[in-house]
Amino acid sequence: MTLTLYNTLTRRQEPFETVEPGKVKMYYCGVTVYDYCHLGHARACIVWDVVRRYLQFIGYEVRYIQNFTDIDDKILNRACLEHSSMETVADRFIKAYFEDMARLGIKEADEYPRATHTINGIQRLIHELENKGFAYPADGDVYYAVRQFAEYGKLSGRKLEDMQAGQSNRVNVEDPEYQKKKDPFDFALWKAAKPGEPAWESPWGAGRPGWHIECSAMVRDRLGDTIDIHAGGADLIFPHHENEIAQSEAVTGKPLARYWLHNGMVKVDGEKMSKSLGNFTTIRELLDRGVDPMAVRLFVLTAQYRTPIDFTDEAIAAATNGWHTIKEGLLFGYQYGKKLGWDLGDGNIPILSPQYPVPNPDLERFQEVVNNDFNFPGGLTVVFELAKELRREGHILVHEGKTETSPDELKRQWQTLVTLAGVLGLEAEIEAETDKSSGLSDAEIEAKIQQRQEARKGKNFAESDRIRDELQAEGITLIDSRDGTRWHRN
Repeated sequence: MTLTLYNTLTRRQEPFETVEPGKVKMYYCGVTVYDYCHLGHARACIVWDVVRRYLQFIGYEVRYIQNFTDIDDKILNRACLEHSSMETVADRFIKAYFEDMARLGIKEADEYPRATHTINGIQRLIHELENKGFAYPADGDVYYAVRQFAEYGKLSGRKLEDMQAGQSNRVNVEDPEYQKKKDPFDFALWKAAKPGEPAWESPWGAGRPGWHIECSAMVRDRLGDTIDIHAGGADLIFPHHENEIAQSEAVTGKPLARYWLHNGMVKVDGEKMSKSLGNFTTIRELLDRGVDPMAVRLFVLTAQYRTPIDFTDEAIAAATNGWHTIKEGLLFGYQYGKKLGWDLGDGNIPILSPQYPVPNPDLERFQEVVNNDFNFPGGLTVVFELAKELRREGHILVHEGKTETSPDELKRQWQTLVTLAGVLGLEAEIEAETDKSSGLSDAEIEAKIQQRQEARKGKNFAESDRIRDELQAEGITLIDSRDGTRWHRN
């Protein structure tokens, strides 16, 4: 079972082969910290979190780096509005980022370099570009000479001549920055200081880095000349990632990344998310409304990571219902393990792996489908099947006192479910859930159902409804059928 990935650079799916066997160097273009993270950030962070988890699951040692852009016009504008400083604004929203991601169950990266902490590496890279004839100074600015890099456009598929034809009516020749450039396509590597802005001393005068050079320098400083996976949103393909390639490869003469992976965008009710449309939702707003973080993860993972995804009330409701199903399966062992004679010891479940000595068809099926370009929706199918089967067996055990499947096989299924759900970052809060569901014993529930049956026989439907509502408040759902009333804990 070979892992194959769709590479934006080659526009085809390729077998995954790392620079160093068994090890993955992975970089994700992180957030510009001028505001709270929104649903688009949630999708990207969840996708790359699960990619990292899966690579580790199948045996790779992963070094995962995610940057913070903490110097940018948007940050400076916010600082100006708040009569604050760029550093204060950046620190506040970096702190908020970690709070939001912790709620979504995102594992922290191995390192979070910041642009303002990489100034030496940025200046060193610009200096090398200048020495090699790919950059030129202009009145305190430094620009990248795009036409000097023969392969410019290879990631996005754009050609300079086509872009030039479409750009002719949009160029403002009076713009001072335009006048400094030797060519309209050249972009800034270093920007001369403006009054009141933070600045760093450099060979070209006081100033600050351009956006694109930051990531090239951070990748090189933390991971080296060539990495295995460079990830980010599809909106970064051009110009950001295209410019990263031009900057890095012009200096090193080596590929910046072997695989370029890009997640699709998030729409809201079919429209692009934007503040002007009033459909802009931050992660904390969504979670503070009571949406379960695991339902958000599940919503994201139900779509193939490269395709757009539409956030609607119906979609999040479906994801919430789906999470309830998976959660029931995850709690199965804690609720019924003792009845089935399982010894759970200290409660830590042995996590299975693809190298597990005993053949496990569910693990194999999960790996086979996910190995096809991180097909997490396909992997979820295996997870749902296991969860539904465990839920069914739990109901049978409650009502009939025994299960249809052997306890050993049920334990295997449960361990497999916990393992695979963990790969996807789907985890139930065990103590909270088991405590919440332990208010009434099975015998007490059965007694309440018997009282309700007698009320219905006596046509006292108000009392019957009251008992149903009382049980519902305790997390007990009743299902009436011709064969009687079944129940289960929510």
